[in-house]
Amino acid sequence: MKRTAISGLIITAVFLAAPAFAADEDLCTSNLQRIDDVMSTNAATMSEGLKTQLMELVSNAKAAQSAGNAKDCIKNTDMANQLLLNLGKGGNG
Repeated sequence: MKRTAISGLIITAVFLAAPAFAADEDLCTSNLQRIDDVMSTNAATMSEGLKTQLMELVSNAKAAQSAGNAKDCIKNTDMANQLLLNLGKGGNG
């Protein structure tokens, strides 16, 4: 009886955790797409230093994504999005 209950809890935990992993992957992918779109649109107004920073963060994010590490991908894309947000506010141009 105890084994059945424990197995049931483990199976439930796996099913509940699966959507969270999918959501992280989706956020990683959508962040990368947004960064690519903004960089393409605003490339002419960005400094070379900013472009270099963004390309490094995107490269790190893609490497993390390829390794299955969505959290690091999101961390890197969040930093890149913050740089782009500052660009929109008139900083780091």
